[in-house]
Amino acid sequence: MLALRPNCELCDVDLPPDSADARICTYECTFCVECVENVLRNVCPNCGGNLVARPIRPRRAWRPGAGLEHDPADTERRSVRYTLEEVSRLSEELRDVPPEQR
Repeated sequence: MLALRPNCELCDVDLPPDSADARICTYECTFCVECVENVLRNVCPNCGGNLVARPIRPRRAWRPGAGLEHDPADTERRSVRYTLEEVSRLSEELRDVPPEQR
C-alpha cells in the first residue's frame, strides 16, 4: 500500500492525502512541488531517483475495502537526514542525468 506521508520532507509543509502538490520517489519519499522544482531539481535527496506526482487516494470506498476510510494516510512526519549542502550537491550532480540513467 502506498504511504501517503503528511508533509514535505524538506520544508515540512503539510501535504494532505488530496494534495495535488505532493511528489514522491520510488521509495515514497515525499516532497512538495515547490521544493522539487526549486531546490531538489527533481532529484530525491534520499535515493537520487526522480520525483513524480503522488496519486490521490479516493476519500470514499467506491469498491469494498478501498479508499481513505479503509487505508488512511500516514501521520508520522518525516524529514531528510542530509544537510542542505549535501542535498544541493546531489541535486546538482544528478539534475541533468535522465532518471532512467541514474
